[in-house]
This record gives sequence, structure tokens and C-alpha cells, in this order.
Amino acid sequence: MPESRRTANSILVLLLGVNLLNYIDRQVVYAVFPLIKQDLGLSDTALGLLGSAFMLCYMVSAPIFGLIGDRFRRTRVAAGALAAWSLATLGAGFSSGYRSLLVARTLVGVGEAAFGTISPGLVADSFDRERRGRVLSYFFLAIPVGSALGYLLGGMLGQHYGWRAAFLIVGVPGLALTLPLWRLAEPGRNSEEPARGPAAVAWGGLFVNRSFVITTLAMAAMTFALGGLAQWLPTFLFRMHGLDVGRANTIFGGITVVAGIAGTLCGGRLGDYFQQRSPAGYLHVSGWGFLIGVPAAAWALLTPSLPFCLAAMFVAEFFLFLNTGPLNTVIVNVTRPCVRAFAFSVNIFFIHALGDAVSPAILGRLSDLSDLRSALLVTPAAILLAGLFCFIGGRFIQADLRRAETP
Repeated sequence: MPESRRTANSILVLLLGVNLLNYIDRQVVYAVFPLIKQDLGLSDTALGLLGSAFMLCYMVSAPIFGLIGDRFRRTRVAAGALAAWSLATLGAGFSSGYRSLLVARTLVGVGEAAFGTISPGLVADSFDRERRGRVLSYFFLAIPVGSALGYLLGGMLGQHYGWRAAFLIVGVPGLALTLPLWRLAEPGRNSEEPARGPAAVAWGGLFVNRSFVITTLAMAAMTFALGGLAQWLPTFLFRMHGLDVGRANTIFGGITVVAGIAGTLCGGRLGDYFQQRSPAGYLHVSGWGFLIGVPAAAWALLTPSLPFCLAAMFVAEFFLFLNTGPLNTVIVNVTRPCVRAFAFSVNIFFIHALGDAVSPAILGRLSDLSDLRSALLVTPAAILLAGLFCFIGGRFIQADLRRAETP
């Protein structure tokens, strides 16, 4: 059952703080790509594999932690996950070469997979259904804010102290939050239905849930695009517009945090508003956000003017982040509470397997074959596909919502 407002807000604040660290530790490596490339003498393909290896481990680990999260105390699992990825981030700072850095980044993926599968359900179970879009948009503010801080901190620390120092400094705060998260009260799961049955039954139920499947496909297309852009845009500004590492990451981080906060908050409120008027409200808000973001993303990559590039980048990020709260709320609403962590783990597996587990390396390879601008032009097409999936999913959402609410 939903918690008291004070308890629920406490849960939200702490989990938001941990989620910020999640994205800081995830994105900091991309901010120091040029420094790692120069220091270790790597190709773009090898750089891309640092992102792909993280995501491969992340998506493979997610189903395991989904099953664990539906059966054990979720706050304890989340606390262990936080400690694990924080230690792995510190390990990246102590790496002696490419192989040890690659191992450290894959281990970060294990801890973040556990937290990513469990945390949305913890937040959703703390609040009433009518507020979920807004509340989850607050929680997922960590994506733009944490990502931006990862770029800003990585760029500044890397520029002044070296790329290893960037990992060492950002890895410490997670250890400080491990104990508060361990001691956090476990919210009810909004259901008296026990988590039971073999994993195959849960998988089967999810795969016949058309809204879940189509929403996952939309998020996979979006993740392919955004994962590639997040990894390569600071390097794009460095190469194509002549910005140094610190300035490129500061500008990109600033754009991401402002556009991301505005887009995420607007998406949550618009999603709740239109969902009250149509069962497909969340999907339609996300779909229009994707479609409007396509030309803006293409213009940001094509224009030779730095001011126009940055303006188009802001518009594209605003409309792309519009989907964050609505699409995650769809996943919550069309799945039963007893398998919700497992549902998020399946969602995580497929959006990364089809998305940013492969896109950084693919774009890096295309860049080696041609140039970075041409490689990145693949991403607007993926964003368009995400929008189309949202509108297709709107045809099935009402029946799947009814089925999720039926005992």
C-alpha cells in the first residue's frame, strides 16, 4: 500500500540521490574519452567497447536481480548494488591499462543493473497510481542531472588532474550512502499477491503483454540513439567544432541538465494530464516528443554553426527527455506488482541488448570507416522508430491496463 507522505518523500529523496550517483558514475567515462584515447593509444572502436562492455554486463545481470528483487528485501539488495558499483568505479581509477579499465567498467554494470531493476518499483509502491507519472519523473531527473554532472565533473577533473582522478573522486560518495539505503524502510508492494511461480511463467506473461513489448521496443530504439549520442557528442564537439575536453563537456553537460530537467518534469505532468483523458496518454506524450526531436537531432549534427548546433541540441534533448516518466510509468501500470522488478529487468535487458550495448561500438566502427558526423546521423532514424512504436502501443494499452488490475 502507498506509504505516508513523509515516508514516501523520504524514500523518493534518498533513491533520487542514489540514482544521481548511478548516472554520474555511468557517464563520467565518456567525458574523458579523448584523454583515455591519447593516454592509452586506443581506436574509436576500442573506446566504444568500453560503453558496450558496461551495457552488456548491465543487461545480462538485470534478469537475475529482477528475480531477486521480487523475492527479497529490495532496499538491502539496492544497498549492496550501490556499494558494488562505487567500488568498481574506484577500481577504474586504479586501472593500469585498457584491460583493467574494461573489467572495472563491466563490474560497474553489475551493481547498476541491480539498482535499475529494483528502484522504480520501490518508488512506485510508495505513491498512489494517480501521482506515478510525476513522481517517477522526479526520480528520473537523475538521468539528465546525473549525466550532466558526470560530463561536468569528468571534464573538469580530467582536464586538471587526469582521467584516473575523475573516477576516484566520483566513486567515493556512493559508499557514504550505502548505510542509509540499507536501513531504509521497505515500502509495501501495493498488492497482496505473492511473488511466486517459476521464471518461465513470468516471462511468458510479459511477452503476451503487447503494451509491455511495444513500449520496450520504443525504449530500445530510443536507447540506441541516446546511448550513442551520450557517448559520442562531447567528442563530436571536440572534433567537429574545435572545443577542448573541458569546454565540450561543460557545454554539453549544461545543455543536458537544463533540457533534461525541463523535459522530464514536463513529460511527467503532461503524461498524468493526458492519461486522465485517454488510456494511451502516456504513450502519446512520448510519441510526440520523439517525433519532434527527430529534426532537431538531425540539425544539431548537420549544421556547421556551433551556436545553431547547441540550440538544436537543446531542443532535441528537451523533447527526448519528455518520454522518461511516461514510458516508465507504462511499464509499472501494465505489469502486476508481484513481478514488477522482473518486468523492469526484462525491459532493461532488451532495451540495452538492442540499444546502447551495441550502438557505441557500432557508431565507433562507422566513425573509423567514414567520420563521426556521418556515423551519428544513424541516431535520428532510431528516434523516429521509437515514436512510431509509441503510437502503435496506444492501440493495446487499455486492455493491458485492465488485465494488470485483474486479480
